[in-house]
Parts: sequence; C-alpha cells; structure tokens
Amino acid sequence: MKSVKTKIILDLCGGTGAWSQPYREAGYDVRVVTLPECDVCNYKPPARVHGILASPPCTEFSIAKGNRPRDFATALQVVKSCLEIIWRCRLEGSLAFWCLENPTGFLRQFLGVPPLRVRYWWFGDNLNKPTDLWGYYKAPKRICAEPPAPDKWNTIKGLQPIQNMSRAAVRSKTPPGFAKAFFNANR
Repeated sequence: MKSVKTKIILDLCGGTGAWSQPYREAGYDVRVVTLPECDVCNYKPPARVHGILASPPCTEFSIAKGNRPRDFATALQVVKSCLEIIWRCRLEGSLAFWCLENPTGFLRQFLGVPPLRVRYWWFGDNLNKPTDLWGYYKAPKRICAEPPAPDKWNTIKGLQPIQNMSRAAVRSKTPPGFAKAFFNANR
C-alpha cells in the first residue's frame, strides 16, 4: 500500500490551505497552488497526483455580488484551468478523487447542477453557507442533524479580518469541520 507521504494532494486556488490542512496534518504531500506564488492558469501538475481540491474564486459567480457587473469570462479562465489540471491528472491514471467547490451561485449555469450541495453547519461549523461540490469523490458524512441556534451563527457578513487576511479571504476560508469530514471520506 502506498504511504501517505508519497500521495500528492493539489489544493488549487487554495488560499490559506484550510481545506487541505487535514491532509497535511496526516503527512500527505500537499501542494497549495494559489496566487500570488503560483497561478493555476499556468501550473503544470506533477506526476502521480492522488487527489485534487479546487476552490476557484467565487466573486463573479456569487449571488452576493448583486447587480454589479460581472466578468464571467475572466473567472471562467480560472475554473477552466482547474478543470484542465484535473483532466490531465485523471488521464495519467493516478487520481483517486477530485472536488471543485464554490458557494451556490452562477457557476451552476456553466457546470450544471452539482451532485452535492452542503451547508457547513452539517459538519459542526457554525456557518450556513450553501456550497456546491462538483467532482468525483465520496460525500463527506454529515454529523449534525439540526442547525445551531440563531444566536450561534457565524454570519458571512459578520466575519472580521484576522491575521493580515482581508474580510473576503476570511469569508472564503474552508471551515475546519467540513475540511476534516471531506478528508475522512477521501483519503
């Protein structure tokens, strides 16, 4: 059986690396491919990638943007680059799973309805952010049947910048309960 140390996980548009953190803690070879250090639009993946987590920026696809003008063409270049990396790794034959996530919004008009839509409170996180998951993966196990009481919610609007991170970066950070549940289902 292959050692986890030799299993490569790509975290595309991974920002802080929060989604891939459980893999890193378990000893996987995690590679966070994110701006400004690395751009998915010109990234060449290594051989034998085991799993891919992709979180293309949601700004242009977000319903929260309201009626302001959208630049779908530029945003779709990043999504397309993520998908091309996934396809390249799948064609090589080593890819065990892949998942592309984005908050429920306009990306559905380009990728279709995803096989799974989650809410982060299902995994013990006090956040109600409907999120779409496309890909080839095992669904993370839901651990909570009831949402937290209304006074316990961490609302998207209420999140404040932390540790040199903008409010937008904090909002886009993958909650730890979901990250752990996804890891437990996809190793």
